[in-house]
Amino acid sequence: MARNDAAHKEETAVTRLAGVRQKLAAAAREAGRDPAAVTLIAVSKTFDAEAILPVLEVGQRVFGENRVQEAQGKWPALKEHFADIELHLIGPLQTNKVKEALALFDVMHTLDREKLARALVKEREKGASLPRLFVQVNTGEEEQKAGLLPAEVDDFIASCKGEWQIEVEGLMCIPPVDEEPALHFALLEKIARRNGLEKLSMGMSGDYETAIACGATHVRVGSAIFGSRTRP
Repeated sequence: MARNDAAHKEETAVTRLAGVRQKLAAAAREAGRDPAAVTLIAVSKTFDAEAILPVLEVGQRVFGENRVQEAQGKWPALKEHFADIELHLIGPLQTNKVKEALALFDVMHTLDREKLARALVKEREKGASLPRLFVQVNTGEEEQKAGLLPAEVDDFIASCKGEWQIEVEGLMCIPPVDEEPALHFALLEKIARRNGLEKLSMGMSGDYETAIACGATHVRVGSAIFGSRTRP
């Protein structure tokens, strides 16, 4: 019986992934964009290797995780079998976890403060390679959320380019749940454009099609692929 349940979960994950890919492509074409210009990040946080494997087997290679420790527990073994996996850190990063994060992640979406920038520089000085970096923007100016306030972003990016010599690839945001996401996506795009940044990480399971219409280059989709999360 357990084997049948596992097969059902595999079929569901694979089917959902195909549906998301179709919707992503349709949204891009509707916006007059090439679907290949939008990277689908399958957010696998809280899901174990057994749940992720079927999605890997049908060709998905870009994944997102929130926590360094959780990612350490499953991705090294998966990377041994799928060498071309690209792993994105989409959750907040504590400075005492920077060394571990750099050893595992290819892209980080949550650069959001000077202390973290300096910690990255310190590891680079020790010989570490930095991942591709996105600056997180708290577009809704919510107290409980990480991210720079919109008014702080320009100066922070200038410090990254100048004082710290850190290359920033783009911006990321998570809109407030009770507000129209398109307004926040438009704000992020505006900030990115004036800072000469081409990449926009925005849009999740409930609003990625809207994000694509607003110019998203990376969408972070979890439950629409893997199903509801049963643990935090």
